[in-house]
Formats: sequence, C-alpha cells, structure tokens
Amino acid sequence: MKDLGGLMKQAQAMQQKLADAQARLAETLVEGTSGGGMVTVTLRGTGELAKVLLDESLIEPGEGEVIADLIVAAHADAKKKLDAAQAQLMQEAAGPMAGMMGGLPGMKF
Repeated sequence: MKDLGGLMKQAQAMQQKLADAQARLAETLVEGTSGGGMVTVTLRGTGELAKVLLDESLIEPGEGEVIADLIVAAHADAKKKLDAAQAQLMQEAAGPMAGMMGGLPGMKF
C-alpha cells in the first residue's frame, strides 16, 4: 500500500503540473506566416484567431482570392506551431509519466 500512496501523490502532482501547463498554454500567442511574410496571423493558445496582418501590396482589386489563400496558409502555419507548443508543454508537465499517459484516450503527447 505504501507504493500506492506514493503513486497517488505523483498522480496528484502531475495533475497540478498539467493544469499549470494548460493555463500557460492559454496565455500563449503564436504567429504563422505565408506569402513570404505578406500575411501573418496570430493565434491564442486556445486556437482563437487574435490578429491578421496583411502587407499593403496585397490590398489591390482582384487580389481577394490570393489574400484568402494566404490567410488560410498562415493559419495552418500558426496552428502547427500551436500544436507543437501544446505537445511540448504537456510533455514537460507529465515528466516521467508521459510514456504512460500517451496511451490514454484524450491525452496527446
């Protein structure tokens, strides 16, 4: 039973670390770019789109489709970075138990 108590304490500590990591992630901002920097989007850690910056050279008649494609590409770039940041934070929070958690439903590592 002594080992079970220690395991429970580890699980509680890991749960707190995961909660702390999720709070840090919620405050995280990541940028994604496309078109050689002509479009930049900023995502919050929650995945919410926070900002879109467009190079003024794009703002010409007939460029709407190009702008739309570049925004989608910049968002995909930012989302990839956000997913990597989330995985890293959760990996750090889980520590030695990360290997065990990887096989549990809902836990991404």
